[in-house]
Amino acid sequence: MASGLDALMTGATVLGVALDQRQLSQFARYRELLLDWNTRINLTAITDPAEIETRHFLDSLTCVLAVPDEDRTRPLAALDVGSGAGFPGLPLAIAFPHWRVTLLEATGKKVRFLETVIAELGLTHVRALQGRAEEVAHRSGQRGHYALVMVRALATLPTLLEYCVPFARVGGVIVAPKKGSLADELAAGDRAAALLNAQLLDPITIPDTPALAPLADGRVLLVAHQQRHCPSQYPRPAGAPVRKPLGM
Repeated sequence: MASGLDALMTGATVLGVALDQRQLSQFARYRELLLDWNTRINLTAITDPAEIETRHFLDSLTCVLAVPDEDRTRPLAALDVGSGAGFPGLPLAIAFPHWRVTLLEATGKKVRFLETVIAELGLTHVRALQGRAEEVAHRSGQRGHYALVMVRALATLPTLLEYCVPFARVGGVIVAPKKGSLADELAAGDRAAALLNAQLLDPITIPDTPALAPLADGRVLLVAHQQRHCPSQYPRPAGAPVRKPLGM
């Protein structure tokens, strides 16, 4: 097995994701590039290879729990908002090479890292896009385009929804992995989702199995369903979603 990625392969199997030898080799190379680049730019605080395997790669793959089985096999368009070092978008792009994945990141140095990984791994179905969500979401070809929109550890739920919902097509899904005490966030998220013409669904709990034990720290997937087109005024200009979150 490539570079000792046993935990990743076992956990992925529990999630219903089959990884072949080529994909495991891509994950191993991704980890090498991440650790190398992280010595020069701040990409991750996690530098233990085993923790990268579980807390970055496997954690990213849990987003697939929000995607119906029949949609996993389709060439769906997916967007990772605020991708940073590529999580969760790049692990999902490796696992689902028939998906068309866009990684949206505002910082130029991180975009160059993402472009390097994409080129080195031969991910022809993936692109890195530089820009802020508040601006890119108003562009033709981006707004209302994606079946799956993902965001990880970026802000509180109402702010995340305002960043992400405008990108989702009607019927699309927005997924935000989160952990901690979420009761107040969920209540505000319900109100924000309604303003954005989306519906917040029940959180998805990570399965309690030994293969996913490294992720058994209270994390869940917060999921919203896009019911109608997002009103054109959202997202508001840069800074407003953080300073004055919807629904709060």
